[in-house]
Amino acid sequence: MYNNNDDWNNEYYNNSNFDNNQIITITPKRKKHKFTTYLSLVLITSMVTGAAVGGGMYYKFSKELDRQVGDLQKTVALSAKSNTDSTVGTLTSSSAESLKAATLLNTSAGDMSISEIAKKVGPSIVGVTMSVQNSRSSGFYGFGTPSNSSSEGSGIIISSDGYIMTNYHVVSYADPKSGAKNTTLTVYLPDKRQAKATFIGGDEDNDLAVIKINLTNLPVAELGSSSQVEVGETAVAIGNPLGMEFAGSVTVGVISALNRQVDTGNGPMDLFQTDAAINPGNSGGALVNSKGQVIGINSAKISESGVEGLGFAIPMDTAKPIIEQLKTYGYVKGKPLIGISTQEVPEQYSQMYGIPVGLYVVEVTPGGAAANAGIKAKDIIIKVDGKQVKTNADIDAIKKLHKAGDTVDVVVSRSSQQVTLKLTFTEAKQ
Repeated sequence: MYNNNDDWNNEYYNNSNFDNNQIITITPKRKKHKFTTYLSLVLITSMVTGAAVGGGMYYKFSKELDRQVGDLQKTVALSAKSNTDSTVGTLTSSSAESLKAATLLNTSAGDMSISEIAKKVGPSIVGVTMSVQNSRSSGFYGFGTPSNSSSEGSGIIISSDGYIMTNYHVVSYADPKSGAKNTTLTVYLPDKRQAKATFIGGDEDNDLAVIKINLTNLPVAELGSSSQVEVGETAVAIGNPLGMEFAGSVTVGVISALNRQVDTGNGPMDLFQTDAAINPGNSGGALVNSKGQVIGINSAKISESGVEGLGFAIPMDTAKPIIEQLKTYGYVKGKPLIGISTQEVPEQYSQMYGIPVGLYVVEVTPGGAAANAGIKAKDIIIKVDGKQVKTNADIDAIKKLHKAGDTVDVVVSRSSQQVTLKLTFTEAKQ
């Protein structure tokens, strides 16, 4: 049944459309909703002369006017009393966004206004730029021509001596394991200072990283807990949408959903969903609650789908232990590693070449967990820990259930035969 493996191998290496990193995004149709809200109190007074109306009619009109004025005064008094118990005041607006922003103001003791939140948290939100200089050969003599690329994001100051947390994808090429050279990280502070940063550690699977600048007495963001967050709570996003030109931007929304499972390309993650605007450049910025506490790290990487009102953030309770380990060790201790690079075998290739659906092993790291287990290049991994695997996301999800030192069964297809192997995860130190 599997006699065509060599043909498939050749086709696999020659087929440019077979992309392991391809992510299919389902974009819902955009719906537009318009509404206009007017809350106003109008008091109209008229002067009526005896020449205009008769005495009896004027008297009747005056009594009715007095009654209406009295009713309006009562309404105003009740409105004033209500507004002493809530910071939501009278609103006159034709903009839905203005209405939402106004109604999201404080409604419970200890809550802060949006401007107070911005003043408290804003000074601890920084801009982060990553520039990479490559050399490529060109011309008759093969001289290297520099090719520069750069990206921009945000970061959150977590210690007064310069430690900053951000998204891994914002600073990924500064990670030594990326193999990139001549990479420069620059941090831009709200007080207009800037400083070169050093990459401390990163966790690509959870899209988190820590960098450091050599400055002291920096304002530190207050980190809250995401465990008490509820759907409908105020959510304030602070960062640099679209780059440094719009540094320190503040957008307001609500928590739309909890534990929203999203495939980031490195396996599924449970994230907050919010309708606070999160755009490219907001990556690594803060999602803040009404008490001015950071409850999430914005991740524009997975919200750049062109869908209006759909942003995601990494919950702080997920990020905290990872950030602490990155800060202390430079990596996440106990994180399991298999030591292989793989290519997904989709259904159409399975049918075309008569091979099983699974993960085709392209390369095995010498001395790694896979090599020690006996996994070889050109094997097709079918099951891990009793679960069928069809995608890299499947195997990443299984890894998240284990730690370094755990042993699992791995079933591979090799030369048309199924072989069961014992694999013991090693520790991923980078």
